[in-house]
Amino acid sequence: MTVYENILIEPVLSEKANVLREEGKYVFKVDPAATKIQIKEAVRRLFNVHPISCTTMVVGGKPKRQRYRSGYTATWKKAIIRLPKDEKISLFEGV
Repeated sequence: MTVYENILIEPVLSEKANVLREEGKYVFKVDPAATKIQIKEAVRRLFNVHPISCTTMVVGGKPKRQRYRSGYTATWKKAIIRLPKDEKISLFEGV
């Protein structure tokens, strides 16, 4: 496993992510310690595309209950990668 495979954890497949994908933006769950430059480089090397920009945000955990115990879901980092109009990531096209 290369360093770049450790930065991108998994693609985010949701209704909002599908709408963004039509605009040329792809959403990934990423390593919380990764910077925008590292994320763009990982996408460039793994998918052979040329990212224009990277927007990151930290998604906070939600309160959850299971029977009598209270807790929170895990906090995670999300990255939105914008690509040129003529490029696509084939990983998402089969979905």
